Amino acid sequence: MTLKKTQLDKNKLNQIVTEARRSQELREQSYRGQALKLYPWVCGRCAREFTHKNLAELTVHHKNHDHDYNPADGSNWELLCLYCHDNEHSRYEEMRYGSVSVNKTSAAVATHNPFADLKTLLSNKK
Repeated sequence: MTLKKTQLDKNKLNQIVTEARRSQELREQSYRGQALKLYPWVCGRCAREFTHKNLAELTVHHKNHDHDYNPADGSNWELLCLYCHDNEHSRYEEMRYGSVSVNKTSAAVATHNPFADLKTLLSNKK
């Protein structure tokens, strides 16, 4: 009985290892796998460094926002952390749909001056 169980365990283990290797090869062929091989594991905006422990937080950003354009030289990719990637897409959406213009400052101009009469009040008190 132990021999049969050991044989099954070895077969199951071999199947798991084969599946893991196949998955790793597919990941390496993806544009994310290619970008991780090409570039250092550092966010292109905030310069945060990544290790194997937190590599899931590093994303591949398509510079021209076209996810179908994936040249092998990586010229359309940059590695960004989750926060910088989210910020980049938010800025792109704001620019694209016009809610906030990136080139214009939309700060409101203050028209009320609470200290306008301060000089006259102080000079009248004397």
